This record gives sequence, structure tokens and C-alpha cells, in this order.
Amino acid sequence: MFETSDTSGLTGAGSGAAAFVGDVRQPRGASNAFERDLLAGLSVKPRRVAPKYFYDAAGSALFDRICELPEYYPTRTEFAILERNARAIAECIGPRADIVEFGAGSLSKIRRLLDAFEPAQAPRRFFPIDISADHLEGAARRLHADYPWLHVHPVGADYMQEGALGDLEAASERRVGFFPGSTIGNLDPDEARGFLRRAAHLLQGGGLLIGVDLVKDPDVLHRAYNDRQGVTAAFNLNLLRRANEELGADFELSRFAHYAFYEPRRQRIEMHLVSRCAQTVRLGGHAFAFDQGESIHTENSHKFTIEGFRALAVSTGFEPGPVWTDEARLFSVHWLASPPARASR
Repeated sequence: MFETSDTSGLTGAGSGAAAFVGDVRQPRGASNAFERDLLAGLSVKPRRVAPKYFYDAAGSALFDRICELPEYYPTRTEFAILERNARAIAECIGPRADIVEFGAGSLSKIRRLLDAFEPAQAPRRFFPIDISADHLEGAARRLHADYPWLHVHPVGADYMQEGALGDLEAASERRVGFFPGSTIGNLDPDEARGFLRRAAHLLQGGGLLIGVDLVKDPDVLHRAYNDRQGVTAAFNLNLLRRANEELGADFELSRFAHYAFYEPRRQRIEMHLVSRCAQTVRLGGHAFAFDQGESIHTENSHKFTIEGFRALAVSTGFEPGPVWTDEARLFSVHWLASPPARASR
């Protein structure tokens, strides 16, 4: 079965009705939210915008290219960890689970997990959630074509919005989250804690499989976010192109430069768009003056120690389980159990 929906698709799905094929709709008010958040981010100093707005169809395609770059170690390292430990991970997930993938993207990593299950133990339903609905629909159709026994329910939604996911069907016996790619590192500390708390509640009685990038040599990080081909720079600048096309802004892309660096005190990569000259940009009837060298902060990518991330998981209601890493300890994949809700007395 292949079903498509907006955020309401998480409620009551998978009842065994005839397959429905349609469009994955963009989250309601997506364009308005982009304009509102961009206006707010340009109105403060230092200027900033949430990285979730990278991911229109063009931005998602550019990110897929980043994942294939020789400098960008996270994707291939996480793939290798998943492949090497797929059977052990499948045992943690358990039989006939419903899997929810947050920020699903191209759906390439879930394939490594699906291949590890015996047919009788395979997941029942799969809910990939992504803010880029167009990109998600194509990926979900390809996944269903390759795994026709899997009930696939793609959901166009911003999983960070409070209440955006609704409730999974009450009949779901076991819910497991999948959050690969160290996307948790793109969240500020308070956002990461909030997401993990909501995930622990949603996944009660199941757990969360999550990829976490580790603290390492800053030179390795610098190369990963400043590739020779300039794909990461194009990905960063695409946000301004999107603002021009969707919101009628007048960013001149040649007047901004990609800039990424490691901030060791906060253990994070920071990514910025730096104004090459003094200029004025207009958006939604507002004018924003930039000095030469002034930037828009577009993304953080926090790095963790294994012990530090496990402590964060405990503080949000999870019980840390096995951790899998590569030999160089560049990256880690964690199993976090979410205990069942306690029965009220």
C-alpha cells in the first residue's frame, strides 16, 4: 500500500483499505511561515534564518549531492554503520513495528534497515516525514515500488512544530523513530531537548534510532562543509534563490558568499551567508541594509561526545541502549528506548 497525505495522514492510516495514490501536500501555510520567519530573522542582529528552509525541491536535490561528496564523511560513514550492524539494529526495533522517519529526505537509509528483517518480522508501516513534500513524494513512490509489502504513508510536515504530527493510530503496537544524518545537531540545545521529549512521548513502548555526529579534528569538519566543487555553497545560496522565487525578495546571489567554520567552544559548525558589499535587500515591503561583511546565520551543526549525547537522552525520558560507531569514531548511531507510559492508579 502506498498512501500520501498531509499531516492528518498520521491518524488512522494503515487500516487495510484499498491503496490511495495522490500528492503529498506541502504543510499548510508553508510559504507564509517562510516569509514570516525570514522577515523576523532579518529584523534582528545578528541576522538568521532556520535551516529547515533550505529544503525546497532544489535544496533537497543539492543536499543529496552533498551526501555523495568525498569530503562529506557523515553520510557514507552512517551508511557503513547501518550496514555493518543492521541485524543488531533490527533486533532493537523488534518485529512488526511502525517506523516514523523524521526529516526523511531521499529515504536511502531506511532501505538498509528494511533489508535486515526476516519477512515475518518486517515493519508493518512506514511514515516518512519531511518539509519538502515534492521531494518526499518521489522518494516514497520509489521506496514502495522496491518494497511493495510495506505500507508507506509519506507526510508533508514540519516535525518540529508542536502538534504537527498528530497521533499515530491507537492500534499501533510498537512505534519506532528513525532520525539519521545527525539532523539533531542542526537544532539549538533547547530545540534538541524539546524534540527528544516529544519523540519520547510519541514513541512510548518503542524507541528511537538516531544518528549523531561526533567531535573530531576541526580540519575534517572544515573540509566537509567547504567542498572543492562548491556544492555546499550552492546549497547555502539556494535559500536566497528560494526567497526570491517564492517571496518576491530581491537578493542578488553574487553579492553573498558561503562561509562555514568550526566554533570549538560550542562544538559546532556555523554556516553563514556573508554580504560581499554594502547593499539593501527588499522583502515583503521591508528594506534591510547590509554592511560589507555582515552575515545571515543559516545553520548550526552541533557535534557531540557519546557520553554527552547519552546524558541528553536520559534527561528527555529515553533509556540509552547500544551505540554503534565506525573505527575512526567519526560518527555514531544510538538506540534509545522509550519506556511505556505508566498506568494511572
